Amino acid sequence: MKRINVIFLLLYIFFPAASVWGQSVEATDSIIRELQEVIVTAKQPSTKLVGSTLVTAIPGSNLADIGNALDVLAQLPMIKVEDNTVSVIGKDNIEIYIDGRPMRDNQELQQILSSNLKKVELLMAPGAVYESTTGAVLKITTKRNFIQGLSLTDQFQLMRRRKWSLTDLLGVIYRTGNWELFFNGSLNRSNSFIKGTTTNTLVYDGRETVVGSRQNNTYPTTAGSVKAGFNYAKGLQSLGAYYRYNPERGDFCNDGAEWLDGNAPLLRRIDRKIRAHSHLASLYYENAFADDYLLHFDGDFRQSRNKSSVATTYPESANPDVNSTDLRKSTLWAGKLYLKFPLGKGNFTVGIQGSYTHTSLDYRMLNEPVSQYIPSSLTDAKQTSAALFTSWARTFGKLSLSMGARFEYADYDFRVNGKRDGEVSRSDHLLTPDVSLVYSFNDDAQMGLSYKLTTVKPPYSQLTGSLSYTGLHEVEGGNPALHDERMHDVQLFGMWNGFMLQADFTRSLDAYAFVKQLYPADNLQLLMCPVNIDVSAFNLSLMWSKPISCWTPNATLRMYKQWLTLGNTSYKKPIFSYYFNNTFSLPRGWMITANFNGQTRGDMRTNSFGTTWFVMDASVGRTFLHKSLTVKLTATDIFNSVNNNWTMSTYGVFVDKYQSSDGRGISLNIIYNFQPRKSKYKGSSAAEEELKRL
Repeated sequence: MKRINVIFLLLYIFFPAASVWGQSVEATDSIIRELQEVIVTAKQPSTKLVGSTLVTAIPGSNLADIGNALDVLAQLPMIKVEDNTVSVIGKDNIEIYIDGRPMRDNQELQQILSSNLKKVELLMAPGAVYESTTGAVLKITTKRNFIQGLSLTDQFQLMRRRKWSLTDLLGVIYRTGNWELFFNGSLNRSNSFIKGTTTNTLVYDGRETVVGSRQNNTYPTTAGSVKAGFNYAKGLQSLGAYYRYNPERGDFCNDGAEWLDGNAPLLRRIDRKIRAHSHLASLYYENAFADDYLLHFDGDFRQSRNKSSVATTYPESANPDVNSTDLRKSTLWAGKLYLKFPLGKGNFTVGIQGSYTHTSLDYRMLNEPVSQYIPSSLTDAKQTSAALFTSWARTFGKLSLSMGARFEYADYDFRVNGKRDGEVSRSDHLLTPDVSLVYSFNDDAQMGLSYKLTTVKPPYSQLTGSLSYTGLHEVEGGNPALHDERMHDVQLFGMWNGFMLQADFTRSLDAYAFVKQLYPADNLQLLMCPVNIDVSAFNLSLMWSKPISCWTPNATLRMYKQWLTLGNTSYKKPIFSYYFNNTFSLPRGWMITANFNGQTRGDMRTNSFGTTWFVMDASVGRTFLHKSLTVKLTATDIFNSVNNNWTMSTYGVFVDKYQSSDGRGISLNIIYNFQPRKSKYKGSSAAEEELKRL
């Protein structure tokens, strides 16, 4: 017992000191944890495998007062939180739902206090109800505390990395009778600094040639959001709507240089100004009737405009300035309707989904010589899509079965300078089935197997036909001829006495990856662009979590191995990685976290990523004024060990990229909440895939 007390005393002294040692502050990211008072006698979080879903109960656990929803997710199995972004280990394209409606931005997770969380569910094998691109679904359920009157929550964050950043989030809710009115506002002033070098080696005109560049990038950005809406619930019926406006202003600057072979570096400056805004309107209606029937409708409208101008100058040479502008506009209309009811001693869901998307890019190259190989263009893309989906689930004793199917149709029209491109425009239809089978040996031992066929559409930003000038000898662009990816996914998962296993094998046809190759021009030009590839990959993750007194460890070992050949080059070196998260509940309401991770060098798609052996993040915090005030200090990348290096060898061009980011930092987070309330908006995404592609 004395030994345990000594260990706790050392932890109490060390981790606050480690937080101070970090000499910069991180941005609004997932490592920021607003810690509240923790009771040492609280039970530990319990994660169970229910079918193919990992379910974690939060109330009463030592995570109940850890801070906000991001803090909770960062400490759960299979979930990784980095720079305010939530991901699932071994899964791509995850969807996050909060009380049944889709998460629109990460600020929503920051605005949910951990004390208001009820449970977190991670669906490892999502069915046909979700879009076929969905690799995993994270469902967050909050407590339904109905407090009449006004509630307010304000979160302020000051951060220092290589640059200063600050964020303020305000949430106000007023409830009277069956009505709930809510308003959210945010202001984010962020700045980051990243430096690096890139060297491209190839054989050109019969001899080895090197094209190199040096980057010193700053990204000052000011962004805000205003969101207002209502919810109405009476009996078994509810409806709601909201409107959100997001303005953004960015001023990117790159003070660097470029060189060819052994010539002296030529100083280069790139200035990019971005002025953007978007509008989003969403509504829902839900009606539960006849005891076991549920009818749900969602509708979305989104419109955005993004205008940017780029000026590339060479201050110490006679090279002329290279200026360009681009204007991107997009519009989305979407709707989704489904009905749930009992059928064949199970639960059956049937629904329809449709969307219309229109996006255009007006690119103007203002330098006459450069316009000979990077011409101005106006690209216009329209897509009309529709889907019909069904799913059915039933339990047979210890055996659980779920199956579904989704029929998708999409009509895609692509035009360049007003002329329809018949080779790119197309109509597609596909039936995507899924099936999952789980056997429960007992409460602590389960095993499951699932299969799913997926269609993955590339982002609209990769479908553009325009090119961008990035240097005297380098060009970047999209690829309008990219096909939709077809992916077969077989997954095995299981749980036994605190250990969890997930094995995933995928076979992807027409996936896309980036390559660098020679671009036809009068002089040496290298083009970076995406192309379709066929790749097979195997993911294996082994997790362990077992509470020990007031210490909750969560360990994950992972191996990723792919089989990809492009030209004469094979990309098959495996990547081994680990994650070790720790939560400590100490006396008097103190909470400490210490998270570690690292990975070996290996291949993912056409990139070979460098080794990162040991990365450490830590935080310490406490609540005051009966949990109304929370103060927390967080340090990220304490030992400045994050490695962002990668290499790529495609079509005879070898790229060696070294990049040093500003992940090392320290942040101060202050939260004040007055009768905090959650939103009970039940709306769901009518076209989540299209929103992400835009």
